[in-house]
Amino acid sequence: MAELTEGPKPATVERVVVTGLDGTPVDAIHAIPDGGASTGVVVHPDIMGIRSLFDDLCRRLATHGFAVACPEPFVRAPDDVRGAAEPTERMAYVGQLDDEQQLGDLTAGADWLAEHDSVERVHVIGFCMGGMQALKAAATGRFARAVAFYGMIRLPDDWRGPRFREPLDTIADVCPTLAILGGADHFTPEPDIDALRAAWRDRADCEIVVYSEAEHGFVHAPERPAHRADDAADVWRRTLTWLES
Repeated sequence: MAELTEGPKPATVERVVVTGLDGTPVDAIHAIPDGGASTGVVVHPDIMGIRSLFDDLCRRLATHGFAVACPEPFVRAPDDVRGAAEPTERMAYVGQLDDEQQLGDLTAGADWLAEHDSVERVHVIGFCMGGMQALKAAATGRFARAVAFYGMIRLPDDWRGPRFREPLDTIADVCPTLAILGGADHFTPEPDIDALRAAWRDRADCEIVVYSEAEHGFVHAPERPAHRADDAADVWRRTLTWLES
């Protein structure tokens, strides 16, 4: 996570439990800068959920002056799915997720930051599957700004389910949103990027940035072969500027 350089404010990180809108206790990461914050960020992690990588990411965001909440997206999944060490089990379960619950957890995270940390507005960001969910959350009306890191613009075929919506269904209704995409990412092929461009043709407050040689997941996880340090550093500069606007 080194490309997200630390900001000027010391920050602390902890694990908390947020109550989802359906009453489910949701494990989450919470980070806060010393002295508090006026702006919050809800983070949707990638498919492997909250873990030490996201503890560090949330703390680093907090050093830039944000209060941060990062809920676990698979909290309602069976233990064998949630506890799987590889993504295969979670990927097979995605079609059973319910967007009313999933987006509700992001909204609950925003409400928790507003109550617990007295933030005045809240943004949403997400990575991989979480980037796709950030695109959906951006259309709920709860968030001020959004950043979607290589989020799927159309659902992969094996992720389709009766309660898991297509991002394109509400993509025109998003808050100001920055989409970070890889030109070599098989999850976001060129026709999908073109569909996103078409949906945002009249949205001067939305931006699409494509890194032509980047594959999926090139920013947030340095241990991945797809990681591109220079591109990641540029993405984080763009992201902080976007969230601070």
